[in-house]
Amino acid sequence: MHPDEIVAVRAYIVGEGGGDYHAQGQHHWIVQEIATPMSQYPPYQKTRTSWGINVLGTLVVEIETRSGVVGFGVSTGGPPAAWIVEQHLSRFLIGQRPWDVEKLWDQMFRATLFYGRKGLVMNAISAVDLALWDTLGRLRQEPVYAMIGGPVRDRLRFYATGPRPDLAQSMGFIGGKLPLRYGPASGDEGLRANVEEFRRMRERVGDDFWLMYDCWMALDLPYATRLADALSEYRPRWIEECFPPDDIWAYQSLVNHVNGQMLVSTGEHEATRWGFRLLLESHAADFIQPDVTWCGGLTELLKISALADTYGAWVIPHGSSVYSYHFVITRTNSPFAEFLMMHPEASEVVPMFSPLLINEPVPVNGELRLPETPGFGVELNRTLLRRVRWESGALENA
Repeated sequence: MHPDEIVAVRAYIVGEGGGDYHAQGQHHWIVQEIATPMSQYPPYQKTRTSWGINVLGTLVVEIETRSGVVGFGVSTGGPPAAWIVEQHLSRFLIGQRPWDVEKLWDQMFRATLFYGRKGLVMNAISAVDLALWDTLGRLRQEPVYAMIGGPVRDRLRFYATGPRPDLAQSMGFIGGKLPLRYGPASGDEGLRANVEEFRRMRERVGDDFWLMYDCWMALDLPYATRLADALSEYRPRWIEECFPPDDIWAYQSLVNHVNGQMLVSTGEHEATRWGFRLLLESHAADFIQPDVTWCGGLTELLKISALADTYGAWVIPHGSSVYSYHFVITRTNSPFAEFLMMHPEASEVVPMFSPLLINEPVPVNGELRLPETPGFGVELNRTLLRRVRWESGALENA
């Protein structure tokens, strides 16, 4: 028996906050009227929680070694993902050593191919993978960024996502990304309102501050091209995730249509190197935005990044707090990072995964120096954790 072999894998769920940042009260900007794929149905336009954007909840995976070192990772997925971790993935981890991340990732991925590849299963694998890296960093007494190549810059620079780019500018961020309010179902009136909001913000922040629109897979190609045309005079830095990542052809058409007037990005809801390979090979995006807690974890994000680098494409991860920060600081093709404004009015800088993570760092004047704390450098607020107790599985006739 090796003192650092894995002896326990535990999965927890969290009621509010944490990895599932949409688990907020109805007063919060992030769950109010924002265009989504469900906006075509009037009952589900006014709030995103009305159709269930917050239904999964946060997943926390904890790994313990025989020597007593414990690391953890965070994603979304709630009870279904917790079941996958404890009832399926754990068999590939118990008795193994946490530095065998490549083998463990490959085994988890291959073993779940018949019901996985994207979505919930990849969230679960991502959380396990992040927990492995955190455990390994604690064993070696090194920050994760040191184990994946070391920093290529001394600090991170951020843009802010939220409804008040003007306030983000005053806080020192390099840009602000607005949530798009109205999709195709809102017609010309909604389109005009989207453009007017962007125009008003451009007037407030001036010519040099980056402004972007996050469209959250809500658009069709005709609407996206009209929106891009109408926005062009206000110099958007990029337009983001207009379609589901599977619609390669719509992205190709949009990239060709805007012809460099603005960048086109996507990838928040894509997973694994194979999904991103198709986007990059098809020239369907100018840069990509994988979420390290969803795309397959840090082990897979490193492969995605290497692939993107061969295309000269940025990798600007979606949100994900410290899990993104440790990656971005080590990559030359990740020149800045996203900070999700989790204050209800986006008027203050608060920790993204609060109240789940203890010692979670936040940007000051739009910048952040990462400490040399082992692992990802944060601890769990254990008062929030809930363990699911699985039943014996005995079945009864219907």
